[in-house]
Amino acid sequence: MSAFRERMADRKKPVIGVIGLGYVGLPLAMEFALGGCEVIGVDVDAGKLKHLQEHHSYLKHFPDSMIASAMKTGRLHATSDFSLLSGADAILIAVPTPLGVSRDPDLSYVLNSCKEIAKYLQKGQLVILESTTYPGTTRDEMVPVLEKSGLKAGIDFHIAFSPEREDPGNKNFNTRTIPKLVGGLTKECTEASVYVYEFAIDNIVAVSSPEVAEMAKIVENTYRAVNIALVNELKMLAHRMGIDIWEVIDAAATKPFGFTAFYPGPGLGGHCIPIDPFYLTWKAHEFEMSTKFIELAGEINTSMPSYVVDRICDALYTHKKSIKGSRILLLGMAYKPDIDDYRETPALKVMAKLAEKGALVDYNDPYIPSIPASTRQTHLQPVSVDLSEKMLSEYDCAVVITNHACYDYQMIVNKSSIVVDTRNACVNVKDGKEKVFKA
Repeated sequence: MSAFRERMADRKKPVIGVIGLGYVGLPLAMEFALGGCEVIGVDVDAGKLKHLQEHHSYLKHFPDSMIASAMKTGRLHATSDFSLLSGADAILIAVPTPLGVSRDPDLSYVLNSCKEIAKYLQKGQLVILESTTYPGTTRDEMVPVLEKSGLKAGIDFHIAFSPEREDPGNKNFNTRTIPKLVGGLTKECTEASVYVYEFAIDNIVAVSSPEVAEMAKIVENTYRAVNIALVNELKMLAHRMGIDIWEVIDAAATKPFGFTAFYPGPGLGGHCIPIDPFYLTWKAHEFEMSTKFIELAGEINTSMPSYVVDRICDALYTHKKSIKGSRILLLGMAYKPDIDDYRETPALKVMAKLAEKGALVDYNDPYIPSIPASTRQTHLQPVSVDLSEKMLSEYDCAVVITNHACYDYQMIVNKSSIVVDTRNACVNVKDGKEKVFKA
Protein backbone atom coordinates (compact mmCIF):
# COMPACT_ATOMS: atom_id res chain seq x y z
CA MET A 1 0.00 0.00 0.00
CA SER A 2 1.36 3.46 -0.92
CA ALA A 3 2.09 6.07 1.73
CA PHE A 4 -0.90 8.08 0.55
CA ARG A 5 -3.29 5.12 0.78
CA GLU A 6 -1.96 4.38 4.27
CA ARG A 7 -2.66 7.98 5.24
CA MET A 8 -6.17 7.73 3.82
CA ALA A 9 -6.96 4.36 5.43
CA ASP A 10 -8.97 5.89 8.28
CA ARG A 11 -10.51 8.76 6.31
CA LYS A 12 -13.61 8.70 4.13
CA LYS A 13 -12.59 11.85 2.25
CA PRO A 14 -9.28 13.68 1.97
CA VAL A 15 -8.53 16.95 3.71
CA ILE A 16 -7.44 19.44 1.06
CA GLY A 17 -5.08 22.38 1.46
CA VAL A 18 -5.14 25.10 -1.20
CA ILE A 19 -2.42 27.75 -1.27
CA GLY A 20 -3.58 30.86 -3.14
CA LEU A 21 -7.27 31.80 -3.16
CA GLY A 22 -7.40 33.75 -6.40
CA TYR A 23 -8.99 33.06 -9.79
CA VAL A 24 -7.73 29.46 -9.71
CA GLY A 25 -7.50 28.49 -6.05
CA LEU A 26 -10.85 29.81 -4.83
CA PRO A 27 -13.04 27.96 -7.37
CA LEU A 28 -11.05 24.79 -6.73
CA ALA A 29 -11.40 25.12 -2.95
CA MET A 30 -15.15 25.64 -3.31
CA GLU A 31 -15.59 22.54 -5.48
CA PHE A 32 -13.74 20.39 -2.95
CA ALA A 33 -15.83 21.81 -0.10
CA LEU A 34 -19.07 21.26 -2.02
CA GLY A 35 -17.80 17.75 -2.82
CA GLY A 36 -17.68 16.94 0.89
CA CYS A 37 -14.00 17.54 1.67
CA GLU A 38 -12.57 19.62 4.47
CA VAL A 39 -10.61 22.45 2.83
CA ILE A 40 -7.87 24.60 4.35
CA GLY A 41 -7.54 27.66 2.12
CA VAL A 42 -4.34 29.59 2.72
CA ASP A 43 -3.68 33.11 1.43
CA VAL A 44 -1.49 35.98 2.65
CA ASP A 45 -4.02 38.59 1.49
CA ALA A 46 -5.95 39.63 4.60
CA GLY A 47 -8.60 41.31 2.45
CA LYS A 48 -9.49 38.04 0.71
CA LEU A 49 -9.69 36.20 4.01
CA LYS A 50 -12.02 38.85 5.45
CA HIS A 51 -14.30 38.63 2.41
CA LEU A 52 -14.54 34.86 2.72
CA GLN A 53 -15.16 34.92 6.45
CA GLU A 54 -18.02 37.36 5.79
CA HIS A 55 -19.32 35.12 2.95
CA HIS A 56 -18.57 37.76 0.32
CA SER A 57 -16.99 37.24 -3.09
CA TYR A 58 -14.05 39.28 -4.38
CA LEU A 59 -14.38 37.78 -7.88
CA LYS A 60 -17.17 39.42 -9.87
CA HIS A 61 -18.01 36.27 -11.84
CA PHE A 62 -18.54 34.43 -8.54
CA PRO A 63 -21.67 35.71 -6.76
CA ASP A 64 -21.80 35.96 -2.98
CA SER A 65 -24.31 33.10 -2.97
CA MET A 66 -21.67 30.66 -4.26
CA ILE A 67 -19.18 31.71 -1.59
CA ALA A 68 -21.89 31.47 1.06
CA SER A 69 -22.85 27.97 -0.09
CA ALA A 70 -19.29 26.73 0.30
CA MET A 71 -18.63 28.53 3.59
CA LYS A 72 -21.94 27.43 5.14
CA THR A 73 -20.92 23.81 4.74
CA GLY A 74 -18.41 24.50 7.51
CA ARG A 75 -15.84 22.65 5.43
CA LEU A 76 -14.07 25.64 3.84
CA HIS A 77 -11.65 27.41 6.18
CA ALA A 78 -9.73 30.52 5.12
CA THR A 79 -6.49 31.28 6.92
CA SER A 80 -3.01 32.75 6.59
CA ASP A 81 -1.50 30.06 8.85
CA PHE A 82 0.60 27.65 6.77
CA SER A 83 1.13 25.36 9.77
CA LEU A 84 -2.45 24.14 9.42
CA LEU A 85 -1.41 22.41 6.20
CA SER A 86 0.25 19.72 8.31
CA GLY A 87 -3.25 18.29 8.75
CA ALA A 88 -4.02 18.12 5.02
CA ASP A 89 -3.83 14.97 2.94
CA ALA A 90 -3.23 16.89 -0.28
CA ILE A 91 -1.80 20.39 -0.72
CA LEU A 92 -2.57 22.21 -3.95
CA ILE A 93 -0.48 25.23 -4.98
CA ALA A 94 -2.32 27.84 -7.05
CA VAL A 95 -0.12 30.94 -6.95
CA PRO A 96 1.02 33.38 -9.67
CA THR A 97 3.86 32.52 -12.07
CA PRO A 98 4.58 35.87 -13.74
CA LEU A 99 7.41 36.86 -16.05
CA GLY A 100 10.25 39.11 -14.93
CA VAL A 101 11.18 42.33 -16.73
CA SER A 102 13.40 40.31 -19.11
CA ARG A 103 10.65 37.72 -19.71
CA ASP A 104 12.36 35.22 -17.44
CA PRO A 105 10.07 32.92 -15.43
CA ASP A 106 9.46 34.12 -11.89
CA LEU A 107 8.94 31.04 -9.72
CA SER A 108 9.32 32.92 -6.45
CA TYR A 109 5.67 32.44 -5.43
CA VAL A 110 5.84 28.71 -6.15
CA LEU A 111 9.17 28.14 -4.42
CA ASN A 112 8.25 30.27 -1.40
CA SER A 113 5.09 28.16 -1.07
CA CYS A 114 7.23 25.02 -1.21
CA LYS A 115 9.50 26.39 1.52
CA GLU A 116 6.48 26.91 3.76
CA ILE A 117 5.12 23.44 2.95
CA ALA A 118 8.50 21.85 3.72
CA LYS A 119 8.35 23.21 7.27
CA TYR A 120 5.20 21.20 7.96
CA LEU A 121 5.33 18.38 5.39
CA GLN A 122 4.13 15.05 6.72
CA LYS A 123 4.81 11.52 5.56
CA GLY A 124 2.14 10.36 3.12
CA GLN A 125 1.04 13.82 2.02
CA LEU A 126 0.45 14.74 -1.63
CA VAL A 127 1.65 18.06 -3.11
CA ILE A 128 0.28 19.24 -6.47
CA LEU A 129 1.28 22.31 -8.43
CA GLU A 130 -1.53 23.95 -10.41
CA SER A 131 0.33 27.09 -11.52
CA THR A 132 1.44 27.20 -15.15
CA THR A 133 5.17 26.78 -15.65
CA TYR A 134 7.82 25.31 -17.93
CA PRO A 135 8.48 21.56 -18.25
CA GLY A 136 10.77 20.35 -15.48
CA THR A 137 9.59 22.72 -12.74
CA THR A 138 7.91 20.07 -10.60
CA ARG A 139 10.79 17.62 -10.74
CA ASP A 140 13.79 19.97 -10.85
CA GLU A 141 12.65 22.99 -8.85
CA MET A 142 9.96 21.87 -6.39
CA VAL A 143 11.27 18.47 -5.34
CA PRO A 144 14.64 19.72 -4.00
CA VAL A 145 12.91 22.39 -1.90
CA LEU A 146 10.31 20.00 -0.50
CA GLU A 147 12.95 17.35 0.26
CA LYS A 148 14.62 19.79 2.66
CA SER A 149 11.92 18.51 5.00
CA GLY A 150 13.92 15.29 5.23
CA LEU A 151 11.27 13.35 3.34
CA LYS A 152 11.86 11.74 -0.06
CA ALA A 153 9.65 12.60 -3.04
CA GLY A 154 7.84 9.61 -4.52
CA ILE A 155 8.60 7.54 -1.44
CA ASP A 156 7.68 9.48 1.71
CA PHE A 157 5.41 12.00 0.02
CA HIS A 158 3.75 12.26 -3.38
CA ILE A 159 4.08 15.10 -5.87
CA ALA A 160 2.37 15.89 -9.17
CA PHE A 161 1.56 18.64 -11.64
CA SER A 162 -2.02 19.39 -12.69
CA PRO A 163 -2.40 22.59 -14.74
CA GLU A 164 -5.27 24.94 -14.05
CA ARG A 165 -7.64 25.46 -16.96
CA GLU A 166 -9.83 28.19 -15.52
CA ASP A 167 -11.72 30.43 -17.94
CA PRO A 168 -13.43 33.16 -15.87
CA GLY A 169 -16.86 34.05 -17.17
CA ASN A 170 -17.22 30.97 -19.38
CA LYS A 171 -20.88 29.98 -19.24
CA ASN A 172 -20.33 26.54 -20.81
CA PHE A 173 -17.62 25.17 -18.53
CA ASN A 174 -16.64 25.55 -14.90
CA THR A 175 -14.01 24.16 -12.56
CA ARG A 176 -15.84 20.87 -12.09
CA THR A 177 -16.64 20.23 -15.76
CA ILE A 178 -13.31 21.20 -17.36
CA PRO A 179 -11.23 18.00 -17.86
CA LYS A 180 -8.23 17.90 -15.50
CA LEU A 181 -4.78 16.77 -16.60
CA VAL A 182 -2.52 15.25 -13.98
CA GLY A 183 0.99 13.83 -14.15
CA GLY A 184 2.78 12.46 -11.09
CA LEU A 185 6.44 11.90 -10.32
CA THR A 186 5.64 8.18 -10.00
CA LYS A 187 2.70 5.98 -10.89
CA GLU A 188 1.61 6.08 -7.25
CA CYS A 189 1.79 9.90 -7.27
CA THR A 190 -0.51 10.00 -10.29
CA GLU A 191 -2.96 7.51 -8.76
CA ALA A 192 -3.11 9.52 -5.53
CA SER A 193 -3.77 12.72 -7.50
CA VAL A 194 -6.56 11.15 -9.54
CA TYR A 195 -8.17 9.87 -6.35
CA VAL A 196 -8.09 13.35 -4.78
CA TYR A 197 -9.41 15.24 -7.80
CA GLU A 198 -12.35 12.85 -8.18
CA PHE A 199 -13.97 14.66 -5.25
CA ALA A 200 -14.05 17.96 -7.18
CA ILE A 201 -13.66 17.25 -10.91
CA ASP A 202 -15.85 15.18 -13.22
CA ASN A 203 -13.18 14.09 -15.71
CA ILE A 204 -9.53 13.48 -14.80
CA VAL A 205 -7.00 12.67 -17.53
CA ALA A 206 -3.83 11.00 -16.28
CA VAL A 207 -0.58 11.44 -18.22
CA SER A 208 2.77 9.74 -17.83
CA SER A 209 4.77 12.46 -16.08
CA PRO A 210 4.73 16.01 -14.68
CA GLU A 211 6.65 17.15 -17.75
CA VAL A 212 3.89 15.99 -20.12
CA ALA A 213 1.27 17.87 -18.10
CA GLU A 214 3.48 20.98 -17.88
CA MET A 215 4.13 20.92 -21.62
CA ALA A 216 0.47 20.31 -22.47
CA LYS A 217 -0.62 23.43 -20.61
CA ILE A 218 1.89 25.61 -22.43
CA VAL A 219 0.97 24.05 -25.79
CA GLU A 220 -2.70 24.90 -25.18
CA ASN A 221 -1.96 28.57 -24.62
CA THR A 222 0.75 28.81 -27.27
CA TYR A 223 -1.74 27.45 -29.80
CA ARG A 224 -4.11 30.27 -28.93
CA ALA A 225 -1.40 32.95 -28.86
CA VAL A 226 -0.05 32.02 -32.30
CA ASN A 227 -3.50 31.85 -33.90
CA ILE A 228 -4.59 35.14 -32.34
CA ALA A 229 -1.39 36.72 -33.67
CA LEU A 230 -2.22 35.37 -37.12
CA VAL A 231 -5.69 36.97 -37.19
CA ASN A 232 -4.32 40.19 -35.70
CA GLU A 233 -1.83 40.42 -38.55
CA LEU A 234 -4.53 39.56 -41.09
CA LYS A 235 -6.73 42.27 -39.56
CA MET A 236 -4.12 44.92 -40.29
CA LEU A 237 -3.68 43.64 -43.84
CA ALA A 238 -7.43 43.43 -44.44
CA HIS A 239 -7.86 47.02 -43.27
CA ARG A 240 -5.37 48.23 -45.89
CA MET A 241 -7.20 46.19 -48.51
CA GLY A 242 -10.59 47.58 -47.50
CA ILE A 243 -11.89 44.19 -46.36
CA ASP A 244 -13.81 43.48 -43.15
CA ILE A 245 -11.74 40.79 -41.38
CA TRP A 246 -14.63 39.78 -39.09
CA GLU A 247 -16.83 39.03 -42.08
CA VAL A 248 -13.95 37.08 -43.61
CA ILE A 249 -13.50 34.95 -40.47
CA ASP A 250 -17.23 34.29 -40.17
CA ALA A 251 -17.28 33.23 -43.81
CA ALA A 252 -14.29 30.91 -43.36
CA ALA A 253 -15.88 29.43 -40.24
CA THR A 254 -18.74 28.00 -42.33
CA LYS A 255 -16.29 25.31 -43.43
CA PRO A 256 -17.17 22.31 -41.24
CA PHE A 257 -13.61 20.95 -41.07
CA GLY A 258 -10.03 22.14 -41.07
CA PHE A 259 -10.70 25.63 -39.70
CA THR A 260 -11.10 27.00 -36.18
CA ALA A 261 -12.20 30.61 -35.86
CA PHE A 262 -10.01 32.99 -33.86
CA TYR A 263 -10.84 36.68 -33.65
CA PRO A 264 -8.59 39.75 -33.52
CA GLY A 265 -8.54 42.36 -30.80
CA PRO A 266 -6.54 45.21 -29.23
CA GLY A 267 -3.88 42.86 -27.85
CA LEU A 268 -3.61 39.92 -25.48
CA GLY A 269 -4.67 39.99 -21.84
CA GLY A 270 -5.09 37.70 -18.89
CA HIS A 271 -2.49 35.78 -16.95
CA CYS A 272 -2.14 32.87 -19.39
CA ILE A 273 -1.87 33.63 -23.09
CA PRO A 274 0.44 36.69 -22.96
CA ILE A 275 2.79 34.94 -20.53
CA ASP A 276 2.79 31.15 -20.75
CA PRO A 277 4.32 30.75 -24.24
CA PHE A 278 7.41 32.65 -23.07
CA TYR A 279 8.00 30.04 -20.37
CA LEU A 280 8.56 27.59 -23.21
CA THR A 281 10.71 30.09 -25.13
CA TRP A 282 12.90 30.52 -22.06
CA LYS A 283 13.21 26.76 -21.54
CA ALA A 284 14.02 26.21 -25.23
CA HIS A 285 17.21 28.26 -24.85
CA GLU A 286 18.50 25.53 -22.53
CA PHE A 287 18.35 23.21 -25.55
CA GLU A 288 19.98 25.75 -27.90
CA MET A 289 16.78 26.24 -29.87
CA SER A 290 14.77 29.34 -30.70
CA THR A 291 10.97 29.19 -30.79
CA LYS A 292 10.41 31.44 -33.80
CA PHE A 293 6.64 31.09 -34.03
CA ILE A 294 6.19 32.01 -30.37
CA GLU A 295 8.51 35.00 -30.59
CA LEU A 296 6.92 36.29 -33.79
CA ALA A 297 3.43 35.86 -32.32
CA GLY A 298 4.56 37.79 -29.26
CA GLU A 299 5.83 40.65 -31.41
CA ILE A 300 2.55 40.90 -33.33
CA ASN A 301 0.32 40.66 -30.27
CA THR A 302 2.30 43.20 -28.25
CA SER A 303 2.15 45.63 -31.20
CA MET A 304 -1.65 45.69 -31.28
CA PRO A 305 -2.15 48.50 -28.72
CA SER A 306 0.02 50.73 -30.92
CA TYR A 307 -2.10 49.79 -33.93
CA VAL A 308 -5.26 50.72 -32.01
CA VAL A 309 -3.78 54.11 -31.15
CA ASP A 310 -2.93 54.67 -34.82
CA ARG A 311 -6.53 53.89 -35.78
CA ILE A 312 -7.77 56.35 -33.13
CA CYS A 313 -5.50 58.99 -34.68
CA ASP A 314 -6.90 58.16 -38.13
CA ALA A 315 -10.48 58.40 -36.87
CA LEU A 316 -9.88 61.77 -35.22
CA TYR A 317 -8.19 63.06 -38.36
CA THR A 318 -11.39 62.48 -40.34
CA HIS A 319 -12.96 65.08 -38.02
CA LYS A 320 -9.94 67.38 -38.41
CA LYS A 321 -8.85 66.72 -34.83
CA SER A 322 -5.45 65.96 -33.37
CA ILE A 323 -4.83 63.26 -30.81
CA LYS A 324 -3.19 65.89 -28.61
CA GLY A 325 -5.80 67.47 -26.41
CA SER A 326 -8.61 65.18 -27.56
CA ARG A 327 -10.86 63.65 -24.90
CA ILE A 328 -11.02 59.89 -25.32
CA LEU A 329 -13.15 57.37 -23.44
CA LEU A 330 -12.05 53.74 -23.31
CA LEU A 331 -14.96 51.34 -22.92
CA GLY A 332 -13.83 48.29 -20.98
CA MET A 333 -10.69 47.72 -18.94
CA ALA A 334 -11.01 43.95 -18.36
CA TYR A 335 -9.03 41.70 -20.70
CA LYS A 336 -12.22 39.83 -21.73
CA PRO A 337 -15.95 40.53 -21.51
CA ASP A 338 -18.10 40.31 -18.40
CA ILE A 339 -15.37 39.74 -15.80
CA ASP A 340 -13.36 41.95 -13.43
CA ASP A 341 -9.91 40.59 -14.37
CA TYR A 342 -7.55 43.20 -15.83
CA ARG A 343 -4.28 41.29 -15.56
CA GLU A 344 -2.10 42.08 -18.61
CA THR A 345 -5.02 43.93 -20.19
CA PRO A 346 -4.15 45.75 -23.43
CA ALA A 347 -6.44 48.58 -22.27
CA LEU A 348 -3.74 49.85 -19.92
CA LYS A 349 -1.21 49.90 -22.75
CA VAL A 350 -3.63 51.78 -25.01
CA MET A 351 -4.32 54.26 -22.21
CA ALA A 352 -0.61 54.86 -21.60
CA LYS A 353 0.19 55.36 -25.30
CA LEU A 354 -2.70 57.81 -25.72
CA ALA A 355 -1.55 59.78 -22.68
CA GLU A 356 1.97 59.92 -24.11
CA LYS A 357 0.55 61.56 -27.22
CA GLY A 358 -1.22 64.21 -25.16
CA ALA A 359 -4.75 62.78 -25.17
CA LEU A 360 -7.03 63.21 -22.17
CA VAL A 361 -8.07 59.66 -21.36
CA ASP A 362 -10.84 58.25 -19.16
CA TYR A 363 -12.37 54.81 -19.01
CA ASN A 364 -15.61 53.11 -18.10
CA ASP A 365 -15.89 49.54 -16.90
CA PRO A 366 -18.82 48.38 -14.77
CA TYR A 367 -16.68 45.55 -13.39
CA ILE A 368 -13.56 47.57 -12.54
CA PRO A 369 -14.24 50.76 -10.54
CA SER A 370 -10.58 51.75 -10.27
CA ILE A 371 -7.05 50.69 -11.21
CA PRO A 372 -4.55 50.29 -8.34
CA ALA A 373 -1.37 52.35 -8.57
CA SER A 374 0.76 49.18 -8.73
CA THR A 375 -0.91 48.21 -12.03
CA ARG A 376 -0.97 51.55 -13.85
CA GLN A 377 1.31 52.21 -16.80
CA THR A 378 0.77 55.97 -16.74
CA HIS A 379 0.75 58.88 -14.31
CA LEU A 380 -3.04 58.98 -14.65
CA GLN A 381 -5.16 57.92 -11.69
CA PRO A 382 -7.90 56.08 -13.57
CA VAL A 383 -11.28 55.65 -11.98
CA SER A 384 -14.25 54.40 -13.97
CA VAL A 385 -16.46 57.29 -15.06
CA ASP A 386 -20.21 57.11 -15.45
CA LEU A 387 -21.49 56.01 -18.83
CA SER A 388 -24.41 58.19 -19.88
CA GLU A 389 -25.67 59.88 -23.02
CA LYS A 390 -24.50 63.26 -21.73
CA MET A 391 -21.09 61.90 -20.76
CA LEU A 392 -20.52 60.25 -24.15
CA SER A 393 -21.32 63.46 -25.99
CA GLU A 394 -18.49 65.23 -24.16
CA TYR A 395 -15.76 63.00 -25.64
CA ASP A 396 -14.10 63.34 -29.02
CA CYS A 397 -13.86 59.57 -29.38
CA ALA A 398 -15.12 56.42 -27.65
CA VAL A 399 -13.04 53.25 -28.01
CA VAL A 400 -14.50 49.78 -27.46
CA ILE A 401 -11.71 47.78 -25.84
CA THR A 402 -13.78 45.14 -24.06
CA ASN A 403 -17.09 44.01 -25.50
CA HIS A 404 -19.07 43.72 -22.27
CA ALA A 405 -22.58 42.38 -22.86
CA CYS A 406 -24.09 45.08 -20.64
CA TYR A 407 -23.08 47.92 -22.98
CA ASP A 408 -25.81 49.48 -25.11
CA TYR A 409 -23.82 49.77 -28.33
CA GLN A 410 -26.59 51.54 -30.23
CA MET A 411 -26.68 54.25 -27.56
CA ILE A 412 -22.89 54.44 -27.58
CA VAL A 413 -22.83 54.97 -31.34
CA ASN A 414 -25.74 57.42 -31.28
CA LYS A 415 -24.24 59.69 -28.62
CA SER A 416 -20.54 59.49 -29.52
CA SER A 417 -18.79 61.69 -32.06
CA ILE A 418 -16.64 58.77 -33.20
CA VAL A 419 -16.43 55.13 -32.12
CA VAL A 420 -13.30 53.06 -32.65
CA ASP A 421 -14.33 49.41 -32.30
CA THR A 422 -11.57 46.87 -31.58
CA ARG A 423 -13.98 43.94 -31.01
CA ASN A 424 -16.58 44.24 -33.79
CA ALA A 425 -19.05 44.93 -30.98
CA CYS A 426 -20.98 47.49 -33.02
CA VAL A 427 -21.66 45.15 -35.93
CA ASN A 428 -25.39 44.98 -35.21
CA VAL A 429 -26.11 48.67 -34.63
CA LYS A 430 -28.78 49.92 -37.02
CA ASP A 431 -27.98 53.62 -37.14
CA GLY A 432 -24.75 55.60 -37.18
CA LYS A 433 -22.43 52.99 -38.67
CA GLU A 434 -20.64 55.76 -40.54
CA LYS A 435 -19.28 56.89 -37.15
CA VAL A 436 -17.70 53.48 -36.43
CA PHE A 437 -14.06 52.82 -37.27
CA LYS A 438 -12.93 49.22 -36.87
CA ALA A 439 -9.53 48.63 -35.35
